[in-house]
Amino acid sequence: QYRSKHITDGKPRNEWVVRGYQHEIRNENTLPNVSGFIYDEGGKRGRVCLVGEKAVWKDGKKDVQETFIAGDAYKDIFHLDDWNDVVIIAKGNHIQHYTNGKLVLDFQDDDEHLLSSGILALQLHAGKPMWVEFKDIRIKHLK
Repeated sequence: QYRSKHITDGKPRNEWVVRGYQHEIRNENTLPNVSGFIYDEGGKRGRVCLVGEKAVWKDGKKDVQETFIAGDAYKDIFHLDDWNDVVIIAKGNHIQHYTNGKLVLDFQDDDEHLLSSGILALQLHAGKPMWVEFKDIRIKHLK
C-alpha cells in the first residue's frame, strides 16, 4: 500500500491496519483478477482501476477512457510463480503501475478525498497460511 494512513481507532484488530491505495499482488494471470490493480483498502471505492485501464475517478465514479490490455496479453507481461518487477509512479493525482517494464494501468484520481501522501506498507493477508517475498525495494521522491 502507498499514500496510506494508519487506522488509529484504538481497536486491537486495527493495530497494524492502514487504509489507502493498494497495489494488489496476486499469483494469477487471468484478467481481471491479476496483480497490479488499485484497490481502495479501507475505503468505499473497491477496485478503483483495473489492469489494462486508463481511467479517471471524478464525481464519485470511474470513467474508463481506454482499455489497452485485454484477453491473454497480460500472460506475456506477468511471470507466474516467479519474481516480477513492479514500479508505482504516484505524482499528484496521477498514478501509473508498471509490471516488468510494461504500463499496466494509468489512473487519474480527482476524488475530493484523495490521499496525496502517507505511509508505505507491505501486506501479508490474514487467513490461510501463505507467504510473500519482497526484494530490492527502492523509493524515489518525485518533484
